[in-house]
Amino acid sequence: MTKIVPPLAPAAAPELGSSGRLLARAAFLTAGLTVAGALLGLLRDQAFAHFFGADTDTDAFLVAWTVPEVAATLLIEDGLAFVLVPAFSLALVKRARHTGPDPVRALVAATLPRLMLVLAAGGAVLIAAAPAVVAVLAPGLPRADLAVDCTRLTATCVLTFGLTGYCSAALRGHGRFLAPASIYVAYNVGIIALLLLLGRAWGVRAAAAGVALGGVLMILVQLPALWHSWRDREPVVALPAARRPTRGTAQALRLALVAPIVVFALSRQTQVLIERFLAAPLPAGAISHLNYAQKVAQMPMVLSLMLCTVTFPVIARALAAGDTERARRRVESDLIVAGTIVLLGASVVVACAPQIIQVLFQRGAFTVHDTEATADVMRMYALGLLGQTLVGVLARSYFSEARPLWFPACAMLSGLAATAVAGALAVPVWGAPGIAGANALGITLTALMLLWGSGRRRTALSVRWVGGQLARLVVAAGGATAVCWWGAYETPNPVLALTVGATSAVVVFAVVARLLRVREFCLLFRPVTRKLWHAR
Repeated sequence: MTKIVPPLAPAAAPELGSSGRLLARAAFLTAGLTVAGALLGLLRDQAFAHFFGADTDTDAFLVAWTVPEVAATLLIEDGLAFVLVPAFSLALVKRARHTGPDPVRALVAATLPRLMLVLAAGGAVLIAAAPAVVAVLAPGLPRADLAVDCTRLTATCVLTFGLTGYCSAALRGHGRFLAPASIYVAYNVGIIALLLLLGRAWGVRAAAAGVALGGVLMILVQLPALWHSWRDREPVVALPAARRPTRGTAQALRLALVAPIVVFALSRQTQVLIERFLAAPLPAGAISHLNYAQKVAQMPMVLSLMLCTVTFPVIARALAAGDTERARRRVESDLIVAGTIVLLGASVVVACAPQIIQVLFQRGAFTVHDTEATADVMRMYALGLLGQTLVGVLARSYFSEARPLWFPACAMLSGLAATAVAGALAVPVWGAPGIAGANALGITLTALMLLWGSGRRRTALSVRWVGGQLARLVVAAGGATAVCWWGAYETPNPVLALTVGATSAVVVFAVVARLLRVREFCLLFRPVTRKLWHAR
């Protein structure tokens, strides 16, 4: 039977010492840049909505936007990172124990030239096949010609995003997080700049050109840190001595390892393709409403996963060194912290969806009707935010082991099938909100499967204990949503309603989570309790 860790067990305590302080500092810097990138992303979407609203032209661009979305998932956030971060971690462990040729430089020499060749070829094929790609992604789209033009512009990101992902994985493997965390700041700056300069003259093609420029900027912002990392030859985070021999970096990159990661990443992104395929026959603007709603609703998820971006290399290097207990504690803590952030954010999104969309987008070509339609979709998306976050955290823990694992891909394919079937059934009745609800259903199913399987791996998570903690957080989120909804709707001004609703949600969530003895909240309030006890 799986051992259930009590809420305040010493084994589950946070990591102390210099490594813990280093992780806290890295998480803080990553959080700051993640927030900056997210705010610039919102500014980008606001500019896009102001210039173009939600019509057939924006639908055409968003079909082309599928290319950078898939490329970001496959080459930056999930696929390539799941392969390369463990590979660089193994190389760094090997470097620390052996003299002779540098295994990190050997890894780069063996992988980077081939990767660049494959990415360049893939981008060229996509440019040539753009008409066929648009026809498959959105059959019957009114402005297919515009979508083809935008797809050819965004196809350059296949190469630039691939190189960005390679640099990010290498830097994170070395324990450097500042430059990788800044890539979306650079990316959104490029898009916003071209929107402001060329938006009136080029229309939505300016945004597509901005994607191409932003991809180049993402590479350039990382090059100085990458040069220093490879020149210094000094790992940042030290780990305990090995308990078992490590595998070679060449073995870590074999096809048997890469294939399940690629299938998992593509399956996860295919959810968006299914949404746009189902929404293409709906009235003009449906794809745009789905896009705006998803971008805003996913902000809590993005913030919740910023800690996992920092701890992913730590887990990979702990497993490379044979310290499975350290890896297990780290993953369990990540699940609770990430669940806390995303559920608190989801409660505000559900309760204040119309006010959020009104404040962010309702101006220029974006009408009151667009606000209402987008808010309805966003509430449905929010129901799947916890599932999205759990998939992100658990996938990193699965792929940290640098060995072939098909279970995450199978779980993702099962969730994808549920999304497709539920979406096909829901769209004739509920339209775009039905598509978002199907997305929430599919990703939640995937998360439950991954959580169940995590108790049967080397790290052997305490599934019952983690599930109990998450269930308590869901109860806290329910209470926060109810109070936030009441506070927001009692206030007519949307900005003030957001302020009142969010504040009340934070207070209620914290109080309920503490009363239910969620571990992280117990640890948070423990020093205060001790001070009051000694003061008596």
